[in-house]
Amino acid sequence: MNRVLIIDDEERICDVVKRGLEKMGEFQVSVAFNGKDGIEIARKWEPHLILLDIRMPGLDGMEVLKRLKENDKTMSIPVIMLTAVLDTSTKEECSKLYGELYLEKPVDLAVLKEKIEAVLKYRGKI
Repeated sequence: MNRVLIIDDEERICDVVKRGLEKMGEFQVSVAFNGKDGIEIARKWEPHLILLDIRMPGLDGMEVLKRLKENDKTMSIPVIMLTAVLDTSTKEECSKLYGELYLEKPVDLAVLKEKIEAVLKYRGKI
């Protein structure tokens, strides 16, 4: 069972994605509604992959990504940016911080599952 952590302040999005992935039967999903909690859960739970929003109050997704990649315990966890922020400069910055993919909200759950599996396979996690 693959562990996926969603870090996003939009509870409705988190609920839809969590229930959708869990219904597929291949994922155990945890949710953090802010960056600080997300980093803490990532360190303790050690997910196989993180879905991360960019626009959040407090620590935004870019800062969360930076902190995850600077920490020995979380640096190797693949991160897929799942966001409504579509500008090129943000995509480039995510790429420099080693975000695996950049997906636009709303995302089709079948496409999301496909992308998660591709990243996990590429990273040798499945």
